Amino acid sequence: MLAIAAYSGTGKTTLLKQVIPALRQQQIRVGLIKHTHHDMDVDTPGKDSYELRKAGADQTLVASDRRWALMTETPEQQPLDLAFLASRFDTANVDIILVEGFKHERIDKIILYRASVGRPLEEILDEYVIAVASDRPVGYPGLQLDINDPQAVADFIAGWLKQ
Repeated sequence: MLAIAAYSGTGKTTLLKQVIPALRQQQIRVGLIKHTHHDMDVDTPGKDSYELRKAGADQTLVASDRRWALMTETPEQQPLDLAFLASRFDTANVDIILVEGFKHERIDKIILYRASVGRPLEEILDEYVIAVASDRPVGYPGLQLDINDPQAVADFIAGWLKQ
């Protein structure tokens, strides 16, 4: 697992939408865990699967010949367990699990930083940071990547994965 972490509004999703295809071009199969602070629903009201889940199913698996999705209700609202979430992946089908968010988890991470967000870089640095991707030099003593060069970020991730 490798986290791509940043303050909200820094461009995590924007960068990942470019990095993932670049990794795929290098034959790296990517899984993704995205953290959200919002109440989310991947199903559509009015659809049979939504109605059946709302009827009280604790888990609902929706499947077609092109994809499937498993939705699990968590009414206890326990803190997210990243290791548990990652264990849900079929490791035979992914080479890496990129984690969007989870900036305080104890896993290797690339921190994305833009001074224009108005928050200090130091607050999100920890011992698990392997690189900082920014739009300008930030004085980080380790490896700094260009946040506006998704291919360079993908190449760094590919190299990290091979280690």
